[in-house]
Amino acid sequence: MILTGILLAMFLGALDQTIVSAAVPQIVADLHGMDRFVWITTAYLMASTALIPIYGKLADIYSRKAIELTSVCVFLLGSCLCGFAGQFNLPWFFGDGMTQLILARGIQGLGGAGLFAMAFVIIADLFSPAERGRFQGYTGAVFAVASILGPMLGGFLTDHGSHLISGMAGWRLVFFINLPFGLIALIFITRQMPALLPVQQNIKLDRLSALLLITGIGTFVLAIQSSKGIFGKKVVVILFVGALSILLLFMIRSRLTSNPLLNFGLFKNRVFRPASIAIFLLGGAFFGIIIFEPLFMVNVLGQSATRAGIGLVPLSLGIVCTSMLSGRMVSKYGHYKFWMLGGLILLSLGLMLLIRVNESVSYARLLCYLAICGLGIGPSMALYTLAVQNATDRHLIGQATSACQFSRQIGGLITSAMLGVILTLSIATAQFSTSASAYTNGIANVYDAILVLVIASFMVTLKIPEIPLSKRSPTNYLVKEGQKEEPVAAVPNGV
Repeated sequence: MILTGILLAMFLGALDQTIVSAAVPQIVADLHGMDRFVWITTAYLMASTALIPIYGKLADIYSRKAIELTSVCVFLLGSCLCGFAGQFNLPWFFGDGMTQLILARGIQGLGGAGLFAMAFVIIADLFSPAERGRFQGYTGAVFAVASILGPMLGGFLTDHGSHLISGMAGWRLVFFINLPFGLIALIFITRQMPALLPVQQNIKLDRLSALLLITGIGTFVLAIQSSKGIFGKKVVVILFVGALSILLLFMIRSRLTSNPLLNFGLFKNRVFRPASIAIFLLGGAFFGIIIFEPLFMVNVLGQSATRAGIGLVPLSLGIVCTSMLSGRMVSKYGHYKFWMLGGLILLSLGLMLLIRVNESVSYARLLCYLAICGLGIGPSMALYTLAVQNATDRHLIGQATSACQFSRQIGGLITSAMLGVILTLSIATAQFSTSASAYTNGIANVYDAILVLVIASFMVTLKIPEIPLSKRSPTNYLVKEGQKEEPVAAVPNGV
């Protein structure tokens, strides 16, 4: 019952990253904000990415239940505000409808970060590492389904939502749809979840470190998004320099304080270090496929936007199948590295097939290639996090888990921006007679780059030592408020 609530909350956070994209044109038309439409996505990404590490630290300090409930409530509040943006004649200092929507998206992101970060942390509280793989496999399936379902559902609600509720613009339902599912998640979590208090209590959050980290990451994400045309080149350079300077101050502060926001000792861990790099690379590979494959379908094969969205369903189904299968097999036999490496080999095969496609490829064959890629991506969704949790001290589980989620998120952001540059340059310099041929060549170059990421991830994964999964019951996590927990042996941090 607890797992159901957690997965439902995570589904909302993952869905909101993609569902809004299809509604943006109609939002811009209704709110008259063409000059600021990029901020609809940027505000959410800045807030959600910057807060992921903060939630990890909070999970190591306070009750996991309280943090999860807070993040869900903040997310639902942001969803309400997004849905009502520009609906009422508010005083001038609230801004116009587009400004209200951008601010509300930032609030949504504050809650959405917790939905991602806390899911894996709470699953680690509920199940031992030996059985955790089966349940973390569900998280990979949820993330994949939400990522693919988002654009299709967003397009449907935008086009037909006004017929469902008379007098309301369809795009508003893109945000209001979160409310019933979020309330159900709150009921499950409130009634079923224990407090889940951390091992080490009475620890205070280093607010200066939190401020530096949020500011640094937020500025960095803004710089990445600005490279897509928000600001001029000089401003982008200033943002990058500012972000790196702030993050350097954060690292210095973390070295000086006795209670760092991010324990850099984690990077001495022989599992955490390579796993974080592999997750970063695979996050870029995954987002690269779901962003650029629809472009190929529309601009080369001449498919409609709807069929391009449907074309990603085989990718999603492949991820769901191997994510759940690998999780069950790991829980049963205890070997996770085999599934990681096998998935990367299969993903490489799918990418090599995609690189070879051209204007003559059939729609059905392309879907088969995407299904192969999905089968390869599936095991990576949860097993790297499982390996990290199994090799990390219990009092650092929150930080280590959120660091994995952050690596995937920031990897997707950075890589998608770089791949966009590759596509743009390839099309601009292409010497082809038709635009379809130019797009074919450009997207083939994009997949070449993605294949390099996957091969690099494979090489890094080879260096991850496979530590036997602990079978110790995590029931000692379920501490009631006012009780003290008996100390237990943990895997050394530098294992």
